[in-house]
Amino acid sequence: MTPEQLFSILNLVTIAAWLPLVFLPRVRWTATLVPMAVPLLLASVYVVLVAATLGRSQGGFSSLAGVRALFENPWMLLAGWAHYLAFDLFIGGWAVRDARRRGIPHLLIVPALILTFLFGPAGLLSYLALRWWMQPRRTVEPASTRNSSGG
Repeated sequence: MTPEQLFSILNLVTIAAWLPLVFLPRVRWTATLVPMAVPLLLASVYVVLVAATLGRSQGGFSSLAGVRALFENPWMLLAGWAHYLAFDLFIGGWAVRDARRRGIPHLLIVPALILTFLFGPAGLLSYLALRWWMQPRRTVEPASTRNSSGG
């Protein structure tokens, strides 16, 4: 199998996991099993790719030039891609579960899910902003109202 073939397979599996998060959020396995099982699969692929390739690749993680050299190896580049796919999907699943717990309507988080799928951290940031915006606002009572016990 070539890196390109595995890249296509990983992308298809990941898209198949994202679709129920967006379109079937109320199905129990959508927010629990899918965003846990598929990232575990992707993480396993990542570990195998890194273990099989790291010692045979130029570069490293101590400089940007080293990372660039490391990712010149297509297998290490694919490992990096699997890393992104796993974490983005995990965050998408977390957002769906968290929104449900907080009573945030699913349609409001769909843009954040799409952003997470396409641009990872931007989607997380947008979901956290939405979550903050949707939180119940507490009003502080004036001190005179709180202390009026009639005495």
